[in-house]
Amino acid sequence: MTEDSLHNAGQGLWLACVEQLSQDLPEQQYNTWIKPLTASVNEDFTKVTVFAPNRFKLDWIRTQYAGRIVALLEALCGHSVTLELAVAQREAVARTYVRPQAAPPAAAAQPVAAGADAAPAAPDAAPAQPVFRSRLNPALTFETLVEGTANRMARAAALHVAGAPGQLYNPLFIYGGVGLGKTHLVHAVGNKLLEDKPEAKVLYIHAEQFVSDVVKAYQRKTFDEFKQHYHSLDLLLIDDVQFFANKDRTQEEFFNAFEALLAKKSHIVMTSDTYPKGLADIHERLVSRFDSGLTVAIEPPELEMRVAILINKARAEGAEMPEEVAFFVAKNVRSNVRELEGALRKILAYSRFNQKEVSIQLAREALRDLLSIQNRQISVENIQKTVADYYKIKVADMYSKKRPASIARPRQIAMYLAKELTQKSLPEIGELFGGRDHTTVLHAVRKIAGERQQLTELNQQLHVLEQTLKG
Repeated sequence: MTEDSLHNAGQGLWLACVEQLSQDLPEQQYNTWIKPLTASVNEDFTKVTVFAPNRFKLDWIRTQYAGRIVALLEALCGHSVTLELAVAQREAVARTYVRPQAAPPAAAAQPVAAGADAAPAAPDAAPAQPVFRSRLNPALTFETLVEGTANRMARAAALHVAGAPGQLYNPLFIYGGVGLGKTHLVHAVGNKLLEDKPEAKVLYIHAEQFVSDVVKAYQRKTFDEFKQHYHSLDLLLIDDVQFFANKDRTQEEFFNAFEALLAKKSHIVMTSDTYPKGLADIHERLVSRFDSGLTVAIEPPELEMRVAILINKARAEGAEMPEEVAFFVAKNVRSNVRELEGALRKILAYSRFNQKEVSIQLAREALRDLLSIQNRQISVENIQKTVADYYKIKVADMYSKKRPASIARPRQIAMYLAKELTQKSLPEIGELFGGRDHTTVLHAVRKIAGERQQLTELNQQLHVLEQTLKG
C-alpha cells in the first residue's frame, strides 16, 4: 500500500468505529466525549492511538469507553488491536484521522459549529458574550434536507417560519423519534433566516445547554445577563425540550423567556420526542404554551425517501452509491435517518478499508451485524401479542370474528404494524389474522396510516408500540 492508501484505510477504520459509537450512545454523550476525539492508526492496523483534547476527557475515555472502543476496532479489523490514549498535541495533527465536522485536537476549545449538541459551554463561553454566536451548523439547510411524505408538513411549516418569523405558527413545535431530522430542520430555519436577514439574532441551543446556563446564572447571580441574552433574540431554536422535566427553576426561566420573546414577536421553534401533552413532569402552563402554536410530527422515512437520502448522503461524502445498493440498505434500515447515515458510513469505510467498489455483497459484509439482527425479524405473532397487551385484549381476539370497536381497532393497528415491520405480503398477513382477505388488511393499513397523520394520540401510541417491538 502507498502512504496515501494506508492513511485512507486508517481513516476508514476510525470512522467506522466512531460511527458505531454514534449509534450506540445517547446523542449528548457521543457529542461530549466521542466527537472531539481523533486518532492515528499504524501501518499494520494493530495499534490505534486516540487523542483527547485534554487530560480530563482522556481519563474519562479510559475509564468509560476504552474497552468498547477496543472491541469495536477488533471487530472491524478481525484481529487484536492495542489502544493507546494521549492528550492531543499540535504536532500530532498532521497524521490524525479526523471525523468530518469534528474539531481538530488543537482547536478543541473553539466553538463547535453544531452548537448545543456539543458539551455544555465552558465558563468563559457564558451567554453574555460581546460577539454573538448563533451555534448554527451551516451545512444543515433546506437544500440538504431530503423531502418526503414523512416530513413534508413539518418542512412546509418550517419554511413558512423562516420566511415570515413572528407571524403564524408561533411557537412551532416539531416532534418525532430519534434521528428523523428534527435538528436538521431547526438549523435550516435559522440558516434561512440569517441568509435573508444577516443582522437577525438567531440562537440554536440544546435544552441541556439552557439548563446549564440557568445553573451558571444562579451560581454567579448573573440572571440580568442571562435574561438580556435570551430575551433579546429574534429566533430561538431549542432541541429536545423533554430535558426540562423535573427542573423547576429551568422551566420557570424558560417560561419567562418564552413570554418575553412572544411579546416582542420573536419566533420560537422547539423539538421533542413526544407531542406537548405527552411530555412528562413539565408544568401545565408551559405545556399549554408549547401547544398554542402549530404542532407537527416527523415520521420515519418511507422506502423511496430512505433511498434518496442514502444516494444524496453518499454524494456529499464524495462517493457514489448504486441505486440497487441504496434499495438493499433502505429495505434493511427502516427506523431513522441517523441509522441510515451510520449504515452508509460503515459501507463507505468498509469499501475504503478493503479497497473494493460499493456493491450489494460489500454492503452485506459491512452491515453483517445489523443484518443478523434483522434476521431475527419481528414476527406477526409478536406484533399481535404486543398490541393485545397494550390495548388489554386477548391475543385470541386478533384471529376472532368479533367486531366491537374495542377489538377491531387494535386488530387494525396490529395489521398496520405487521405490514410496516415485517416482509409479509397482504395475503400472508390476512391468513395470520384468522384467514381474512387481503383487501381487509389493505383497508386496515390505509385507515391507520391516514389516521396516524391526523390523530396525535394514535401517532404516539404507534411510536410506543414500534419502539417496544424493535427492542
